[in-house]
Amino acid sequence: MSEILVLYYSRYGTTKILADYICRGIDMVEGMQARLRTVPEISTVCEQTASDIPDEGVIYASNEDLIECEGLVMGSPTHFGNMAAALKYFIDSSSQVWLEGKLSGKPAGVFTSSSSLHGGHETTLTSMMLPLLHHGMLIVGIPYSVPSLSMTQGGGTPYGAGHINKQSDKTPGLTKDEKKIAMALGQRVAETAKKLK
Repeated sequence: MSEILVLYYSRYGTTKILADYICRGIDMVEGMQARLRTVPEISTVCEQTASDIPDEGVIYASNEDLIECEGLVMGSPTHFGNMAAALKYFIDSSSQVWLEGKLSGKPAGVFTSSSSLHGGHETTLTSMMLPLLHHGMLIVGIPYSVPSLSMTQGGGTPYGAGHINKQSDKTPGLTKDEKKIAMALGQRVAETAKKLK
């Protein structure tokens, strides 16, 4: 089985839910499976460090996860129109992987969640694409041939999957279209990796 790394940071759980649906899409592709990883919180106190192993939940990502997988789908909540600092910190630590060109030619996709419709979700998606392009990765988007992309009243753009938490919505969680778009992104990255291999 070839693996696609689904790498995310989630503070309140919505980005993790998106990651789970992306994993479902990856697992739909024969011969491919998802490898789910997260990153630790970063500390505002420079001397404090997090354990290499989380107390519970998803395992923390390493540079080996990047190297070993055939593709990457990366996600973060929207923080002022940008990816979260914890995810950026991890990506910034991948310079040795970049120097060796270990990600060059592999497919990648991105996803995000935002607390409001105009909260900067599209700029967050593009902010995550930039380091992936520097790594030489091939960005996989979502085409309008995915019907939910034209119908979504929430998250999801050609740039990547997403969730918009509408403040008036009393039932939190992904919409039907957001779930379908997330699965489509996972499936597309997995299919692209399979073709490239």
